[in-house]
Amino acid sequence: MKADELREKFLTFFETKGCVRRPSDVLVPRWDPSVLFTPAGMNQFKDHFLGRCKLEFTRATTCQKCLRTGDIENVGRTPYHHTFFEMLGNFSFGDYFKREAILWAWEFLTDKKWLGLDPEKISATVYLDDDEAAEIWIKEVGLSPDKVTRMGEDENFWPANAPSQGPDGVCGPCSEIYYETPWGKVEIWNLVFTQYNRVGPPPNNLRPLPSKNIDTGMGLERAAAVLQGVESNFHIDIIRPIVEAAADACHVKYDPSSDFGRRLRRIADHIRACTFAIHENVIPSPNKQGYVIRRLIRRAVLDGHRMGVREPFFYKLVPVVAEMMKNPYPELQETIPRVQAVIKGEEENFLAVLETGLERIDRLFEEMRRNNRGVVSGAEAAELYQTYGFPPELLEALAAEHNYAFDWEGYRREMERHGIESGAGQKKEVFYTGPLDSLKKAGLESRFVGYETTEVPDAKIIGLIAAGRLCDAVEEKDHGQPIAVILDKTPFYGEMGGQVGDRGELVAEGLWFEVIDTKMESGFPVHYGHLREGRLALGHVVTARVDAARRQGIRRAHTATHLLHYALQKVLGKHAQQQGSKVDDDVLRFDFANPTAVKADELEEIEAEVNRRVLEGAPVQIAYMPLAEARKTGAMMLFGEKYPDVVRVVSVGEYSKELCGGTHLDHAGQIGLFKIISEESVAAGTRRITALTGWKAYEYVRDASRVIAEASVALNVPPQEIPTRIQNMLQEIRQLRKQVALGGRSPGVTAEQLWSQGIDVDGVRVIVGEIPAADPDLMRQLIDQLRRRDVPTAVLLAAKHPEEKKVVMVAGLSRELTNRGLDAVKWVRSVAAVVGGGGGGRPDLAQAGGKAPEKLPEALDLARQQALKMLQEG
Repeated sequence: MKADELREKFLTFFETKGCVRRPSDVLVPRWDPSVLFTPAGMNQFKDHFLGRCKLEFTRATTCQKCLRTGDIENVGRTPYHHTFFEMLGNFSFGDYFKREAILWAWEFLTDKKWLGLDPEKISATVYLDDDEAAEIWIKEVGLSPDKVTRMGEDENFWPANAPSQGPDGVCGPCSEIYYETPWGKVEIWNLVFTQYNRVGPPPNNLRPLPSKNIDTGMGLERAAAVLQGVESNFHIDIIRPIVEAAADACHVKYDPSSDFGRRLRRIADHIRACTFAIHENVIPSPNKQGYVIRRLIRRAVLDGHRMGVREPFFYKLVPVVAEMMKNPYPELQETIPRVQAVIKGEEENFLAVLETGLERIDRLFEEMRRNNRGVVSGAEAAELYQTYGFPPELLEALAAEHNYAFDWEGYRREMERHGIESGAGQKKEVFYTGPLDSLKKAGLESRFVGYETTEVPDAKIIGLIAAGRLCDAVEEKDHGQPIAVILDKTPFYGEMGGQVGDRGELVAEGLWFEVIDTKMESGFPVHYGHLREGRLALGHVVTARVDAARRQGIRRAHTATHLLHYALQKVLGKHAQQQGSKVDDDVLRFDFANPTAVKADELEEIEAEVNRRVLEGAPVQIAYMPLAEARKTGAMMLFGEKYPDVVRVVSVGEYSKELCGGTHLDHAGQIGLFKIISEESVAAGTRRITALTGWKAYEYVRDASRVIAEASVALNVPPQEIPTRIQNMLQEIRQLRKQVALGGRSPGVTAEQLWSQGIDVDGVRVIVGEIPAADPDLMRQLIDQLRRRDVPTAVLLAAKHPEEKKVVMVAGLSRELTNRGLDAVKWVRSVAAVVGGGGGGRPDLAQAGGKAPEKLPEALDLARQQALKMLQEG
């Protein structure tokens, strides 16, 4: 049975049992602080399990995309471990319980209408004290007692060891189902019976829940391996072709039993995870989800390198993943070029430093052998990460191949000492409950009415949070941390979907509460602010009044954002899809996929296209429709966003149609004016445009016109001749400098020569070189000439004076790079340390000196490495 058939059969079977089929949740639930990626099918139903929401259904079934890295070291080594996988599940929220869950699992597994597995090869485990589940398996299903094994809390309780070790909260016993294969028993299904609330340490700490729930999970890949008669998940119909494609890309043959076979399986797993995550706009970075994806890409690149591959190859596997998964996830086909561009960029960055890093690691291992050391220190791991971008997990894996241990605690301390986040960080408990969850559980709701109005005269206070706790009243004297107010209905838009939250006030007789921000949290628009006069109390009725002028500026920027998205795709191509945005008062920031910087003429055309549509003044129309219908109309939607069953479609004229929950204008003409003020890189394959609308756009143009007029007077030329006059003046200055040559000295090298010696790194020109007998003024002049190019540039020049026993260095960065957070001072200081010196200056231009000119070649090598590191992290 093919994997696609298995997936469909499972969902269809549970639909016959009254379960509502729900689509897979997104892989990256950005609204959920407890997880980085969706780890299980139950995550999208947490509010259902905890009774925080009104239940529209009490039975559900899903096939959920999941990503876990807890067992990452086993990926490729064992037949069954993955980072990305699909989890088939069925769920009950206070409806059916153990009997149905067990009997239905048995029916689906053994009935010839469904899977038709041999009943004699099935066995089960139950929790040590779960007599009820054991009795169902033996007396009703008919399993012989010797095929029902009782296990302890470490194996058959969820969460594992919860009764004795915690955490507090919802928990319960489980029953695992095994199938006997020629290669041994395989666990294919886990039935979790969430029937307790754990409160404190044992004994008597498991309190029965008033509403018992079912949460089951069957691994699609494991079940498919059993049904297809293969010994490894990696050999099923939707993964084996990816393994073979990886072998082709690495120019080797796939031998399952070889070391290369293990590496190819790991590559196949990691490309599935990376394809799905980057499809949902996760960009490789030093933090959170981005750190995980960067780690997976670099593990795959390292595996390829160990097999002799010296060029980017991992990105080539993306189309194969999209093809294998096209039936359940056809949307992957739409983002293949973007996903490939992101992966290829990260591969190129890592390959640029990999050889040097591996040489350094080999020297480290040799030194450890000589000194009979058995542990890679935290300081060594931190240095390799900061200098070469070598993730500690990769170093740990390499160390393990040499039977060396790894000092994780020391590594974390070292990274904290340097102020660097050392990975994804710890997350909250899955069932973390805050004060807003208590309001939700009490059945309270807050209705947003801000599409129609900016003022509500009769809003009722249903929640107050001060100092992190729910309270009944807040006095006027409480002016410390912002207070959170929740209303039964509100015109305030809570920050969401890139649009900032509203500001304004809540007023009543003798009461004034200043709202400084509004955020959408746990389904509530939460008004944060300060009580300036009077007293707040539950049940009080207030007038909720939004700052209408600011809201109108936000509306202008938001509607302009939709027009910009349309214009980008018209001018650059359909690949220019939104990667993120921020919409504020007449200011917008828009991130989009594009492999290179947008050319000046393209930016002009994009700006002109938006303003043409503004002048047309097309109406903005809002429609509500089922998600499937919205897709058919061609409405643009963001990959990775979680949409409800009924969505809000915002259309501007006949050319822009997007799913959006934000506030918008009545017609495009109200934008007034649209002006792009910058275009820059924010990550590999991702660009950012910042633009102004309305009054701020007018102010920007007015101020620019004033500067042009003043320059015209100063240069004594008409405005249109200013660029030519400046170019002529610069040429004159260059000629004079050559004549003067700073007291007769010549650098012996020109800016053009230096430019030709540089290297391109992800669209940035990196130039590091020695200028014989040059002084700082001359080096600064050369840097200024180099930075005038259209390409972002990082330059570090140095000169040594052996007779004076000193070294002088000057480093400069283009404005685009300092805007990304790069700092010339940090760069030149790190390099100057090699020659026994230090330095200072500004982020865009810094100078340093040293007293060891003989070490200058070593310092320049480090300068190149540090430049690559800066660009990767910035």
